[in-house]
Amino acid sequence: MSWTTPAELRARLRKRWDSQKLLRDALCDELLFPYAVSITHPTRAQLAPQFAEVRAWIDALRAASNEHRTHTYRIEWDSVNLRNLGAQLLPRSVCFDTAEDLFGFIDKLAEFRAFAQLAETTLARWPQAREALAAAPLAVLAQVEHWPKVLAVLDYFAAHPQPGIYLRQLLAPGVDTKFIESRKPLLSALLAAVLPPGAVRADGDARAGHGFERRFGLLHEQPSVRFRLLDPALYVQGMSDIAVPLEQFQRLDLPVRRVFITENKLNGLTFPGVPGALVIFGLGYGLTTLFEVKWLAAQPLYYWGDIDTHGYAMLNRLRARFPHTHAMLMDETTLEVCREFWGEEPEPVSVDLPHLTAAEQDVYQKLLRQHWALRLRLEQERIPYRCVEEYLTALAMQS
Repeated sequence: MSWTTPAELRARLRKRWDSQKLLRDALCDELLFPYAVSITHPTRAQLAPQFAEVRAWIDALRAASNEHRTHTYRIEWDSVNLRNLGAQLLPRSVCFDTAEDLFGFIDKLAEFRAFAQLAETTLARWPQAREALAAAPLAVLAQVEHWPKVLAVLDYFAAHPQPGIYLRQLLAPGVDTKFIESRKPLLSALLAAVLPPGAVRADGDARAGHGFERRFGLLHEQPSVRFRLLDPALYVQGMSDIAVPLEQFQRLDLPVRRVFITENKLNGLTFPGVPGALVIFGLGYGLTTLFEVKWLAAQPLYYWGDIDTHGYAMLNRLRARFPHTHAMLMDETTLEVCREFWGEEPEPVSVDLPHLTAAEQDVYQKLLRQHWALRLRLEQERIPYRCVEEYLTALAMQS
């Protein structure tokens, strides 16, 4: 028997709750009452042969209906005439006459009332927040006990758009740093909805980790850029190995004639001396932080990464921002010379890399085809030091 039982009906409506549809529809005035729900019921052909089973099913459906309980459904009936049994009433569907009936039936009445009150309070102050509330109503409901603090955050940023302070300094009633840190996705959606366009920066999510701060004008810890000055003439008060916040690195003003970039820290620490040059190192996948350093656009750039699919992908990204970037020791000759140091790339990538040169593209495609070996990788730190010195000697002769 596959006729709908009260338990199955409750499970079906619980899924609508879990999918957020019920609360979303209620908030957007799209949850209309009476709210009808179709059920699977016996066919005419099943009524007489299975009459006892049909009666038991009807009794169970009625026992959970508003004939015997509150905050539940009402049964809608069809009258069916049977040859030997006469006129019989058969449930056609169930219907919830009010929101309290619907949410009470799935044991979510307290949650619905709390959400309705929360939404009413919020929309009275911020009518433009409706869409943000509807986007994640269960996430909103999870904060019902803390909602006065959420509203305090909205009020603060409305009164102090782009405040230019750290989270620690934000003076909203009852709100501390951890409160905001743990609720950034929800607060970000609400703030974007209620604040005027000028108070929300479009590039706020450009860098992972500080998207919220950047978007709403808060100060935050800057990523550091570590570099070595490769020419004693460039030393800053005797310092050659320096790490500074990105913002300060953007303002660096030294008579540099070449910039080398390498992911590996040891490569940066052991990089040979080069007149008028510096080497940036240790960024790894933070390479994109350099995209904001405008003065690099006027410097000859040399990128030294692994010879593998990820290394070429990083080169491609850097060259997309700085088209004049040269690849250092990332060619087929280096690969062949260093055959004894080959390793294996754990998870190769296969994507279109339009900013590679023809020679680089050839190596990249051969890596994808596993032309030399399975998932071939030549890590930059495995390349013999003499190869680095020979490369830099040849580069100096070209100057």
